[in-house]
Amino acid sequence: MDVMHLARWEASRVYAVGDIHGRLDLLDAIEGMIAADIAASCTDEPLICYLGDYIDRGPHSAQVIDRLCILSRDGAKRVFLKGNHEDRMLDFLDAPATNGPSWLKFGGREALESYGIAVSVEPGDSDWTNLRDRLDGVLPDTHRDFLTSLDLGIHWQGYFLVHAGLNPERAVSDQMERDLMWIREPFLSSEEDWGFKVVHGHVITEEPVFRTNRIGIDTGAYQSGRLTCLVLEGGAQRVIQTG
Repeated sequence: MDVMHLARWEASRVYAVGDIHGRLDLLDAIEGMIAADIAASCTDEPLICYLGDYIDRGPHSAQVIDRLCILSRDGAKRVFLKGNHEDRMLDFLDAPATNGPSWLKFGGREALESYGIAVSVEPGDSDWTNLRDRLDGVLPDTHRDFLTSLDLGIHWQGYFLVHAGLNPERAVSDQMERDLMWIREPFLSSEEDWGFKVVHGHVITEEPVFRTNRIGIDTGAYQSGRLTCLVLEGGAQRVIQTG
């Protein structure tokens, strides 16, 4: 995949929102803070970009997707990127026995509970399809459409916004979709000059990480209570946080 062919957005300012992970309270809080920031500065045509990992770990995965579906129709410029946890949930729906154990281990149990599906013990081999069918039966069409229509990354001025990062061992024109959602190393330690600065989530740090070639904004909201939003305008960068 040539990531240079991914969408380029026009906007006067970008608000990049980090990993939400089932925390509806923090999503609502950061939305209020963004709205107040926009109103205070009378900004024309801002873009709000969510970096993925809306589900798992926190208690309100279904409710977060509900809210994002509503926000997607409010007339503001918004773009929703695909994180590895959305990828994992879709994989579970496609091949439950293969992908179910890893999904439950990394937050799928909490996501299922948010849809009213309790999983008290580790399912046996014969139970995974049944569990998938139960989720399939209660998953609203709006949620399914949302999950299957997520973008992999976008460009804005000198930035590339993506969930996880890029693989420095591949050319920009030859990236793998999975890396955009899943990569950690060798991306995190790379000093590669991509020709743009990468804004990403995916890897939890106590505070946002500012490097010459990347900015990481996953501050572990589901456990820390700090959901981070990076504000980009021209050459300026600043942070809005809950908590």
